[in-house]
Amino acid sequence: MMTETVVQVQDSSPHSNNAAKPNEQNGQANQQQSPLGWVKLNVDYFKTLPGMLKIAEALLAIICLAFGSPAYLGGTHFFLFVVSTSLIATIIWIFVYFLGVREALNLPINWMLTELLNTAIVAGLYLLGSLIQLIAWSPYYGHPKGVNITAGIFGLFNTLAYALGAYLLYIEWKNNNRVGQ
Repeated sequence: MMTETVVQVQDSSPHSNNAAKPNEQNGQANQQQSPLGWVKLNVDYFKTLPGMLKIAEALLAIICLAFGSPAYLGGTHFFLFVVSTSLIATIIWIFVYFLGVREALNLPINWMLTELLNTAIVAGLYLLGSLIQLIAWSPYYGHPKGVNITAGIFGLFNTLAYALGAYLLYIEWKNNNRVGQ
């Protein structure tokens, strides 16, 4: 008796119906291997109050930098240091939310607590820097006094924005910790 061998050949041309499934699987594999496949733009976050606060914090920091520079007095040096470092941190948090980094990275980081601590520390430093800016410029007269006092006032507004952001993060962090227990 003879044995029979059956060989099936699949046509890999793009017009063949048999080629659709392997191409779909290759397409899914290519999506997973793409270096920017993890990027998902999250615009909806910036329609929420915390997202709008982050944008407002960045804009107020730019205003503070515009009015406070150049630094003529020592108090302004500290104020501009606080403003510029907090602006950088806020821009990093904006990109973390905009690009969905929290969801994409699987790191053992408590993101909410990290952001809460960052925002609370920045609020405290902003208050200190703004008060130093206002105290340093209050005895002076002349042209640079007005814009530097304005920088200090906008710094107080940004202090309120960061304090509100820290409060909202604290409420959310506390609610999430109650659920986890």
